[in-house]
Amino acid sequence: MTTTSSTSPSTPTHGRTGPSEPLLSVRDLRVTFQRQGQEPFEAVQGVSFDVRPGQTVGLVGESGCGKSVTSLAIMGLLPERGNRVAGSVMYDGTDLLTLSDQQMRDRRGKDIAMVFQDPLSSLNPVIPIGLQVTEVLERHRGMSRRAATPVARDLLDRVGIPDPDRRLTDYPHQLSGGMRQRALIAIALACQPRLLIADEPTTALDVTIQAQILALLKELVQDTGTALVMITHDLGVVAGLCDEVNVLYGGRIVERGERHELFAQPRHPYTHGLLASIPRLDAPRGQRLQPIPGSVSDNLPWTSACAFAPRCPNQIDVCTRVMPELVPHEGRPLRCHNPVEESR
Repeated sequence: MTTTSSTSPSTPTHGRTGPSEPLLSVRDLRVTFQRQGQEPFEAVQGVSFDVRPGQTVGLVGESGCGKSVTSLAIMGLLPERGNRVAGSVMYDGTDLLTLSDQQMRDRRGKDIAMVFQDPLSSLNPVIPIGLQVTEVLERHRGMSRRAATPVARDLLDRVGIPDPDRRLTDYPHQLSGGMRQRALIAIALACQPRLLIADEPTTALDVTIQAQILALLKELVQDTGTALVMITHDLGVVAGLCDEVNVLYGGRIVERGERHELFAQPRHPYTHGLLASIPRLDAPRGQRLQPIPGSVSDNLPWTSACAFAPRCPNQIDVCTRVMPELVPHEGRPLRCHNPVEESR
């Protein structure tokens, strides 16, 4: 798949980026997994998007659509064997895919940081929280343990962890789920990265803690100008945080749009289905939700059809014979033969 120039994000720039230029430009990213004796599986198939300083860009879709694999490819965290990554990931003029392992280790945590989905498995269970924060400061900012400790304390306080002096010596299992997630954010922000990737940061958290984490991320973007990539399946999260939304299905972007436009008038049947399946407070009492039938495994190969066709209520004959291209539709990039009508 080749995205047409009219729908592609801006051309990547070289050197130090300005506020209107992309800090991160992902172009035609492809990730293929290969197991011995099995056919190759392309989990990400030509994904392209931009993120500018101070902008929050969402990657949205069900589990299995390629969101997390995209983020791991950007960070250089995929296993060394059994996969192939192609395309380009331009960060401030440098293609991250061309860097060595040591060069990526020098950037991770310093220039680019990531908040992972499960804080309990992401934090080291046998090392106190304070040491896990100071480790980043010692590695990337050359600080001593003595000098890094008060900075770690301030970071825990900044992300809203109560009694940060005591929490420095606590282990991950002694913290609540929300506090562990805040600790992960503190570690990610320790070196003031210019790009932050958050992979489902509110999964398994209750609604109150979820709102606090999202408010914290929003405040950080506004205060520091950090570029944020938010990966989620929850369009409620997108509604309160993202500026631009990329909807993924089967490893490809099927719709891209500004948040308000996308929510006001979703044009792809998949986006429409995601929004229709969200409970609404203003819905009539007793109204049933409208789930998307089937699962992400019920798809067709993109090479010869629309992958969403078997689950799509708008399916027409051409959907099972021709791959839809990502082309402008009423000013918005869309990959669909039969979009949702505006009247719907």
